[in-house]
Amino acid sequence: MRALWLHYVVALICAVAPVAFAGEMVDEQARKEVREVVKRLQSRYEKTKDLQANFTQKTLIEGFERPMTSSGKVYIKKPGLLRWNYLDPSTEDIYVKGDDVKVYVPEHNQVLVGKLTQMAASKAPLELLQGAAKLESSFDVAPTPGKGRGIGGIRLLTLIPKAHEGEARGSVQKIVVEVFPKTYYIRTVSLYEISGNMSNFEFSSLESNVGLGDDLFDPKLPADVEIVRAPVLTQP
Repeated sequence: MRALWLHYVVALICAVAPVAFAGEMVDEQARKEVREVVKRLQSRYEKTKDLQANFTQKTLIEGFERPMTSSGKVYIKKPGLLRWNYLDPSTEDIYVKGDDVKVYVPEHNQVLVGKLTQMAASKAPLELLQGAAKLESSFDVAPTPGKGRGIGGIRLLTLIPKAHEGEARGSVQKIVVEVFPKTYYIRTVSLYEISGNMSNFEFSSLESNVGLGDDLFDPKLPADVEIVRAPVLTQP
C-alpha cells in the first residue's frame, strides 16, 4: 500500500537531525562532506514550519521491467500533520494527524482508518514526524557509493534503518537522499526494499512557511463513505 512507504519519506522531509555514521572505513573527506550536508539540511528544516510540494513517484517492482509512475501534491505542517494527494493516474488522499492515518479512495468511496504505529513496521519515522526523536536513533548514515553525488555535485546520503528491540523487522533496506544545491531542501528520496523493490520520490515547486491552515489536513469525506479498519502489522 502507498501509505506504508510514506512514513519513511515524510520522516525525512519533516525532521532532520544529527546522524551516526555507518562503518569505520569511510573516507574522511567523504565523512566531512556528508556532515556538512546533514548540518545544512538540519538547519533548513529547523526553520521550516510548513511545506508544500509537487511529487513524482516511480516504483519498480522486482521482476517487472517498467516502473509504475504516479504524481501529486504533498502538504506538511509541524508538528505531525500531513496531507499526501495522489492525483495521477488515480486519486488517493492520505491524511496523517499524529498517530491517526486515513487513506481515502474516491473511486471506491472507501476510507481506510488506522494507527500509523500499527500499520507501519517501525515507530521511529512517526516519532520523527512528531519531533519526538532524533534521526540518529533510527538510522546510520554513510556516503553513497558509486556515483555518490547529486545535482550540483553534492554528496548523496545513504541511510540504513536501525533495528530496535520489540519492533517488527522493517521492509526498507536503505534510503538514499538527494538535496537541492542552494536551498538544501530534499529533492529526491529513494527507498530500497529487502524484497528488491525500489521507490523513488522526486519533489519540485517547493514552497515553505506559507501559513498552511489546520483545516487543510482535515479530510472532507462523503456522508455515505465506507469505513474500513486498517490491518495491524505484527512481528513474525
